Amino acid sequence: MFSKILIANRGEIACRVIATARKMGIKTVAVYSDADKEARHVKLADEAVRIGAAPSRESYLLADKIIEACKQTGAQAVHPGYGFLSENEAFAKRCEDEGIAFIGPKAFSIAAMGDKIASKKLALEAKVNTIPGYNDAIAGPEQAVEIAKGIGYPVMIKASAGGGGKGLRVAFNDKEAFEGFASCQNEARNSFGDDRIFIEKFVQEPRHIEIQVLGDSHGNVIYLNERECSIQRRHQKVIEEAPSPFISDATRKAMGEQAVQLAKAVKYQSAGTVEFVVGKDQDFYFLEMNTRLQVEHPVTECITGLDLVELMIRVAAGEALPLTQADVKRDGWAIECRINAEDPFRNFLPSTGRLVRFQPPEESMFQSDTAKKLGVRVDTGVYEGGEIPMYYDSMIAKLIVHGTDRNDAITKMRAALNGFVIRGISSNIPFQAALLAHPRFVTGDFNTGFIAENYSKGFAAEDVPHDDPLFLVALAAYMNRRYRARASGISGQLAGHEVKVGEEFVVIVLGAEGQNQQHEVTVTDFEIDGKSLSSAVSVGGKSYQISSTATLGQIRVQGACNGQGFTAQVERGVGKNPLALRIAHNGTQIDALVLSPLGARLHKLMPFKAPPDLSRFLLSPMPGLLVDVAVQPGQKVQAGEKLAVIEAMKMENILFAAQDGVVGKIVAGKGESLAVDQVILEFQ
Repeated sequence: MFSKILIANRGEIACRVIATARKMGIKTVAVYSDADKEARHVKLADEAVRIGAAPSRESYLLADKIIEACKQTGAQAVHPGYGFLSENEAFAKRCEDEGIAFIGPKAFSIAAMGDKIASKKLALEAKVNTIPGYNDAIAGPEQAVEIAKGIGYPVMIKASAGGGGKGLRVAFNDKEAFEGFASCQNEARNSFGDDRIFIEKFVQEPRHIEIQVLGDSHGNVIYLNERECSIQRRHQKVIEEAPSPFISDATRKAMGEQAVQLAKAVKYQSAGTVEFVVGKDQDFYFLEMNTRLQVEHPVTECITGLDLVELMIRVAAGEALPLTQADVKRDGWAIECRINAEDPFRNFLPSTGRLVRFQPPEESMFQSDTAKKLGVRVDTGVYEGGEIPMYYDSMIAKLIVHGTDRNDAITKMRAALNGFVIRGISSNIPFQAALLAHPRFVTGDFNTGFIAENYSKGFAAEDVPHDDPLFLVALAAYMNRRYRARASGISGQLAGHEVKVGEEFVVIVLGAEGQNQQHEVTVTDFEIDGKSLSSAVSVGGKSYQISSTATLGQIRVQGACNGQGFTAQVERGVGKNPLALRIAHNGTQIDALVLSPLGARLHKLMPFKAPPDLSRFLLSPMPGLLVDVAVQPGQKVQAGEKLAVIEAMKMENILFAAQDGVVGKIVAGKGESLAVDQVILEFQ
């Protein structure tokens, strides 16, 4: 076994590998860029080596620097994690040549699966289902019908030069295939000047399901069940779960066996993932193989009780797999949410900066201890007070839960999201909460188009209706009562003028453009074990008995309401009203003022102050680097014309003019680091 390994990565995956290495008694070496010198993985490792400047092309992607760090520290092996050099066959080969063990597959396996055309051919040879199709020239509609019948309906008829939805038809029978071919050909000829057409199987309501495989150097290969990864946004996975709520045991077995056949065909050693697209009738077809550890590997660890990183290290050291296919378990249900530094209310633009608060929910499962189950696990590479840099991907943490069944896992995940406190930057937690509450997700009725179909116009707070909106009002009243009770106990008050805590209040839920809602509430205290920490709140004809030990300022509030436990987030003085309480629960958020009846009557008389008109300014929609300003002062611009380019977290965001105008003053310069809503330029 190795005595020292180097992790050629950063963030949560580097921390994940360190956790298992520590359990195995293996010393670790971290590598870091200038942006990561204070990062969590650097603090956790036994040694750390600087490998270059902040951009990944000048640090984490430099194979020479990583090899040099191995030699410098005496590391016998390299774990590449995922991303960066993990699927780089030249790097794997270089490690082999230098006598450094690569904790991953052999270079020839990476090469074989890295080429999409070659991998499809290999899959066919290994008798793995691939999407049937016909790519040669088709003589006419009659031949198109014969080809379609051979493939099996439904089929997709596509123009070779197509795009923008032109030259594309789906046919479910001979008639549609005949007519579809002719119209596609005409459309393609007129739109693209190229009438070449190809036909392939149309996968209805496709789902993205992947099989985890594991191989060793002794010829053993097993599969560790499947993961459902259909909840995606712009081809990026958002929620993953294991097992899939969709496939049958027979389909699982067939997919698993085909994945093993493919892995054996390329003499695969290590952990890897074979990805399939699965249709509504459980027809499945090979997409590609990822020759590395996947981001979503924890859900497989939860249901199998295996530490995948440990198995990767043991295989790389030449050990045989300690289990056979018959030993693979499928215990309970696991879900993973990717918590990203992005603002869902601003079209998921990146959010960078300092983590002022980072309080994950309490963990009961841990990365390298797979014996613990039916709880919550948090994999992260950040800490409170740390920086989220603009140079790398947006992942803050992975939130993983394990339940007895799918409903139990969903309940656990919703509670964990409620208790995940992140401040200083924006996160996608509200969006995750919305997805978990969506009826179609709860029933398992979704496919890869789920987010595009349901959130085609972006995401707004109104997209998450609360199942009991008056609970949020009642909680605002309760937290105000706790604050008032504390104030009444402060010593040194003027005799005869002490703070009196009433029972009648009005909760004003603040709406956009002054459209507020007023709720009359009554709050009466009652004692539990001699302590007055409980209140009965009456609002809108409903009664809520709420108890909690939380105080205003903690943000995370845990307690019980009508005998049921809850976790919510409560803050004072956020948003545009410093006296308002912000209540967040199950993805829904309200800003509320709690006033006396007189205060509420007076508040009603207050005029609404409209926000200032900022249409003359171009504001930065996200924190990032101003890469380019494409206009000059005095220049006339038309709507849709490029004005500036901002870069953050591997994402380039181009800002366009919303209307015609003349550029007045350029306020921010090229190369400047911008904050959210910072002025870039002003129009005349």
